[in-house]
Amino acid sequence: MDTLEAIKSRRSIRQYESTPVDWRDLEQVVDAGRLAATGRGVEPWEFVAVTDSTRRKELAGICDFGKFIAEAPACIVVLCRDTKYYLEDGAAATQNMLVTAAALGLGSCWVAGDKKPYAERIVKLVGAGAGFRLVSLVAVGYASADQPPRKSRRSLAEVLHREKF
Repeated sequence: MDTLEAIKSRRSIRQYESTPVDWRDLEQVVDAGRLAATGRGVEPWEFVAVTDSTRRKELAGICDFGKFIAEAPACIVVLCRDTKYYLEDGAAATQNMLVTAAALGLGSCWVAGDKKPYAERIVKLVGAGAGFRLVSLVAVGYASADQPPRKSRRSLAEVLHREKF
């Protein structure tokens, strides 16, 4: 799938088949995150791929809006060293991973991490320790057939302004 098609077709998936995701596909998804734009070339990110069902259930139990992580075959925890642009860098890495998952025929969903009350618990759970911030958790797997209908998006004409707002 080409890049624009992956961007246009990507959507948040919260229901997954139980089929495991091939490790090479997870590597490609994380590699896309690693190649994201980064302020000042810092590359503050680290990624923890969690495929063990017990660990995913622990992550899901901690999150307030990520309970579906327990059912996704994989979850990528996106962490960044606490640098000036950690959030921007981690968000860029997360978006790259979402688009890459779509290009590979995988479903994914971004679960917020930064500033969440559970962030520190997840950092400790994955063994990252002090000095790291949780940016996001990305559930990854094959989309179940029972997805709700895709919500419509605002049109380009509604959001694009020429020269001034």
